Amino acid sequence: MKTLFVVSILITILILGSIPLQNSFADSPIDTITAGIKGNPGIWWVGEGLRIGDFFSYDLCFVYYKDCTEFQMDFWFEDEIIVQTETKWLVQVVVYDGPYIITGNMELGKIAPEPTGGSEVLGPYRSAYKSSIIWLSAFANADKPKEFSKPSWGKIANIGGQQIIPTMMEPVTVPAGTFDTALIVWRTGGQDSKVWVLDDFPFPIKAHTLVHVPTGFAPTEYHFELLDYKENVLVNPFANVKPILPRVGLEDCIQFYELVDIKKHTKDSRYILNVKYGPANPEIGCEIEWFIGFKNRFSDVKFEDQVQYDIFVVDDDFSIPPIRSIAEEEGKKFLFAPSGFVHTTTIVKENPGTAHYVIYIYGTNPQQVVPSPDEIDYLQIDIQISGEPSTTPSPPTITLKIPEWIKNNAGWWSSGQIDDDSFVQGIQFLIKEGIMTIPGIQSGNGGTQEIPDWIKNNAGWWAEGLISDKDFVSGIQWLIENGIMKVS
Repeated sequence: MKTLFVVSILITILILGSIPLQNSFADSPIDTITAGIKGNPGIWWVGEGLRIGDFFSYDLCFVYYKDCTEFQMDFWFEDEIIVQTETKWLVQVVVYDGPYIITGNMELGKIAPEPTGGSEVLGPYRSAYKSSIIWLSAFANADKPKEFSKPSWGKIANIGGQQIIPTMMEPVTVPAGTFDTALIVWRTGGQDSKVWVLDDFPFPIKAHTLVHVPTGFAPTEYHFELLDYKENVLVNPFANVKPILPRVGLEDCIQFYELVDIKKHTKDSRYILNVKYGPANPEIGCEIEWFIGFKNRFSDVKFEDQVQYDIFVVDDDFSIPPIRSIAEEEGKKFLFAPSGFVHTTTIVKENPGTAHYVIYIYGTNPQQVVPSPDEIDYLQIDIQISGEPSTTPSPPTITLKIPEWIKNNAGWWSSGQIDDDSFVQGIQFLIKEGIMTIPGIQSGNGGTQEIPDWIKNNAGWWAEGLISDKDFVSGIQWLIENGIMKVS
């Protein structure tokens, strides 16, 4: 398998009369876009060319995992194993999901690299991988390779299901590079679901698909793109990755409970909210489980879609900004419910007594569109928090006056133009000079270990003005508190 690379076109149309598109694998030529996909002799299937030592990194979301909240999934093909009489791939996996790092393994089939076993902790991510990155294996696997020139690869398995059709050769750019791919398309509610595949490469390069709905808005079913690929990785690349698992420390929390059911119009009657949560009286440090349905104000059976919202905790006077914003804690401007229904959890940080939780709705718009202020509405839910007050001191607050030039460093670091040590030295300089103050920590010599990619993402977003100074500094604080950036 050849190394992936970005093709640069250096010969103009005036010389050749057309622009030749070269596949990222040089020994698999494909047709030009203008010639479409007809006549391409290539064949493809999920898992084509997989080998021990292959490493893949994807950015991924799946509608049935936190309403398509994105996470990063890295997996490395370590070996082949025999389970009973079947030979399988043994694959090591690391998932970066917000502040959490989940490690484990999957056992994948050889005919189609579908998960048939592995670490229990990877359950929801394994399901997302199966239903997205390798979903096409139901149509194209080692037993059923598909030709790009075929008029159809199969039909979606639902009433009125559409044909899955190779349509054209199309260059696509993802973080891993630019590749000349075959575009696979099917219709969903009048819109196109798309997967881009590359001849001789085992997994799709990119996908954006939609949930099948008979009418109305079709929410995203899954979206992914290739972040990185390496071959011949012979040493476990995850050997030094330390897991940070969700639900750690929650073993003594209530595990079985009845849900509190609330169905009300929001304050100004712009929406109906059907909220179920539990337990009724959660303890500090434990979870609240939320089921939230956003419904049309005139009909409690019609869900609103593309809802931009947040979960706040406010004081007695409902002051804005709130005491807590769950979106802000996740490094986002708002939370998003594409299909109008949410199942999520939040950790209780409030002391025993009455906590004022608020489902705050900004409006119903696509993620890139700012709603009108006229769409804002909310529902306050008062929850009685039980348990003893926490004796754990609050994390130190960070006060900062960050010069604008630091954003340049953050952007360069995020894009790989400067290394981790150079970036950390800049942060240590800020602390030493008193530009960034972290109470209880004195400046001095420090050190680093490998910094998680999500911190780099935060730095890049901050450099582009997509997140606030507070969000960026929270990431730096996390590095220090977890010993990844050491400031003695």
